[in-house]
Amino acid sequence: MRYDLVIFDNDGVLVDSEPLSNRLLADYLTELGFPTTIEDSYRDFMGAAAHTVHDVIADRYAGAKLPATFDEDFHARVFASFRERLTPVAGAPELLKWVRERGIRYCVASSAHHEWIRTAHAVTGLSPFFSDDVLFSAQDVGRGKPEPDLFLHAAERMGVAPERCVVFEDSPLGVAAARAAGMDVYGYAALTPRQRLGAATGLIEDLRQVPALLALARGAGNCATSHPDR
Repeated sequence: MRYDLVIFDNDGVLVDSEPLSNRLLADYLTELGFPTTIEDSYRDFMGAAAHTVHDVIADRYAGAKLPATFDEDFHARVFASFRERLTPVAGAPELLKWVRERGIRYCVASSAHHEWIRTAHAVTGLSPFFSDDVLFSAQDVGRGKPEPDLFLHAAERMGVAPERCVVFEDSPLGVAAARAAGMDVYGYAALTPRQRLGAATGLIEDLRQVPALLALARGAGNCATSHPDR
């Protein structure tokens, strides 16, 4: 199978943000009177759109509502932590350079807001790999992962049929969304237990595995048109 588009999740696949953001989320919810461990946060919120936090709290605590400024305040905490501690996932810059040099088309499809994605890329030095037209967020669609809308939106905007796309994801919600979109998806089992990514087409544990996988799938000399700015 040739792939004409590689779609990367961002958090946990390109930037090592999941431990930071999930710790901060668990601590903030606990402060607000909703006891949450980091394990709870990974299980319930990893890979999900921002509204999921509100939905889960309302469901578990008899319609309880988070403060009106919750998203804004949480993002401020996350961005402050990003500026001090965020790093790219091991191998991500090298992988993006490899993909770009071979003219393989790629984009990001993330549950995070655009500001979150851009901040993470700026801090980790990944911004030069991404122009605005290849960054897609759950903000852009009505329903986030595990619904297929975000991945289908990214494929449509990039002009590629879903079945010609391959996704790299680290969350069960993201794997489910890619499968629902009719795309092959490889689960990145660095943080997430392999069994939770069992619905994926295949599993990887190191981004250095990706070039060989793509080369095998695409075949020599079958790269798509190059986009020098990406």
